[in-house]
Amino acid sequence: MKIELIYDADCPNVAAARLALTGALAKAGVSTRWQEWERGAPRSPVYARRFGSPTILVDGQDVAGMNPDAGDPSCRLYCADDGRLTRAPSVDQLSSALVASGKRKHVGVRSTVASLPAIGAALLPKLTCPLCWPAYTAALGALGLGFVDYTPYLLAATLVFLVLAVGALALAASRSGRWMPLLLGVASAGIVLIGKFTLDSGWVTNGGIALLVAAIFLSTRMRAARSPACEACVKDESRMPIQSPEN
Repeated sequence: MKIELIYDADCPNVAAARLALTGALAKAGVSTRWQEWERGAPRSPVYARRFGSPTILVDGQDVAGMNPDAGDPSCRLYCADDGRLTRAPSVDQLSSALVASGKRKHVGVRSTVASLPAIGAALLPKLTCPLCWPAYTAALGALGLGFVDYTPYLLAATLVFLVLAVGALALAASRSGRWMPLLLGVASAGIVLIGKFTLDSGWVTNGGIALLVAAIFLSTRMRAARSPACEACVKDESRMPIQSPEN
């Protein structure tokens, strides 16, 4: 899990953000370090200069769901659950972001694992040519395996594995709020079935497999869509001038 703290050197709220992040890591049971970027430092990445101070990113996403602005020197305001404005994210807000990011990673892994049997079944050849069976028997015999004509069960097995793969994509979509990978997965399943069992076309089948791989990749890359806790607060008041600690 990649955690980044973005801050201005003269922002008085950085210490509170570090303290909240330490408490959130302990609460979420996450054992990791975070990286800090001073916005004005030459070594800081370009994207860090577009956020206010302090900002905490978890796997590249702002914990408050804010999009970066033009990067004017300013301190941020956060909206607590009770509607109060705070100068740093709360422990609960940070721990929720950490837990949500961990869940997205697990869902992505499950989507990938659930799709592997479907891809394997789609790549299996149909043993519809009895004249080819001796060649298959010889090849499998060299590997110490016996020849089995699985063609009668290939359609059912492929269909079951494709359903499992699409189901995993649907679970990921329900958690992330992004439905494009699921739509691609459904389309790829239809293409694989038509290409393999209707058209008997390797090109069409391989195209469906490639589309399924693309759906898996998008599912693992897309992050959950999360709205800020207080839209009225962050719309017009998410930035304020830098103030001294006395204020």
